[in-house]
Amino acid sequence: MNPTAASPLPGAASAHSAVGSELLTFTLGNEYYGVDILKVQEIRGYDTVTRIPGSPEFIKGVINLRGAIVPVIDLRIKFNLSSVAYNEFTVMIILNIARRIVGIVVDSVSDVTQLGPEQIKPTPEFGSALDTSYITGLGALDERMLILIDIEKLMSSTDMALVDLPSQSLQ
Repeated sequence: MNPTAASPLPGAASAHSAVGSELLTFTLGNEYYGVDILKVQEIRGYDTVTRIPGSPEFIKGVINLRGAIVPVIDLRIKFNLSSVAYNEFTVMIILNIARRIVGIVVDSVSDVTQLGPEQIKPTPEFGSALDTSYITGLGALDERMLILIDIEKLMSSTDMALVDLPSQSLQ
């Protein structure tokens, strides 16, 4: 059976391009997250960033990546998690989103995995108090849950506005 041909789950797979494809999984605190591996350009150790005055706290600054100036976002701060402690496991995932390169800082990269449609559950409804529009579902992987992120939707959200997705309504 071809997992990409299976019918999508309501609220999960319809917006999740990674169903039946590979996901890069990473940790923030005690939680595991997954992003479509096709959006990942490279994984590198955390490096010093140049802070941009007046930028939101979750935008750590920019790095010079082989001549390209790349904005760097700390997802731990963006998701309002506990304080950030950078150590030897802290990594930067360089993403290629809508022809733009963006770096995200995460606690560690776990592995590359594949989830079938039967392993993905829809995102729970939290009402208007919590914006979960960038969460495409929850993946069940062994004994852990993966929070599946539509990284393009997250990076193009109103408060981030790091990438413009032409001809798509993001609200």
